[in-house]
Amino acid sequence: MKSHHDLVRLEQVNLHFGRNHVLQNIDMALHKGCITTIIGPNGAGKTTLVKVVLGLTKPSTGNVWCEDGLRIGYMPQKLHIDRTFPLTVQRFLQTAQCKDKSLMLEALSDVGAETLLKESIHGLSGGEMQRVLLARALLRNPNLLVLDEPVQGVDINGQLELYALIARIRDQRNCGVLMISHDLHLVMSSTDHVICMNHHICCSGHPEQVSNDPSFVDLFGQRGAEQLALYNHHHNHRHNTHGDVVHEHCEHDHG
Repeated sequence: MKSHHDLVRLEQVNLHFGRNHVLQNIDMALHKGCITTIIGPNGAGKTTLVKVVLGLTKPSTGNVWCEDGLRIGYMPQKLHIDRTFPLTVQRFLQTAQCKDKSLMLEALSDVGAETLLKESIHGLSGGEMQRVLLARALLRNPNLLVLDEPVQGVDINGQLELYALIARIRDQRNCGVLMISHDLHLVMSSTDHVICMNHHICCSGHPEQVSNDPSFVDLFGQRGAEQLALYNHHHNHRHNTHGDVVHEHCEHDHG
């Protein structure tokens, strides 16, 4: 069995705000060289889980372990910049604490956006903006890329290109990638490991394991499951007599 180089581990992580249990008994690991994608309905706790991974939110209980010296590059879901504020791509990239123009050009080149350095942020297309955000994340020379809806606002061809780009960056840098996505169809062919969550981890596994499980049908509906019928889904927990989740950890390999 292939061994995994863990970058981050979450062990029995719970997070609650009063009676609102946002995260329940989360056990997961992020591996070097592996693309892991979190899927789930709106309000399932996906963005909160990312905040825990980033160290921005402390869990109520449980442990979060990160490799010593871990560098994380983060690409947010949304970025609101006042259109009256003059901002070039170069000045925007400088917000990543980078003043070296050659490094900025290198990062832009890595994402296929090297011609945009002097352009205004406000004049970029959706796809161009996503590439610039990705370049900014790469300026940290990350061991782990965390991407919250990285293809948001991009047309279908642009989404395919961005997913291919993310995979290429993973291959070139051998970094781990954690993505949040709502796009089940495209992301299934663009990831190594899928975690399906609704406050707790309902199921997880390889993409080809992820659509016939009853939990998946419950979350995304019969139609969504049928559209992804070529995949199989592995359920990684059961419920005890009290209705609590009992995890059955699944081993997964990444090629």
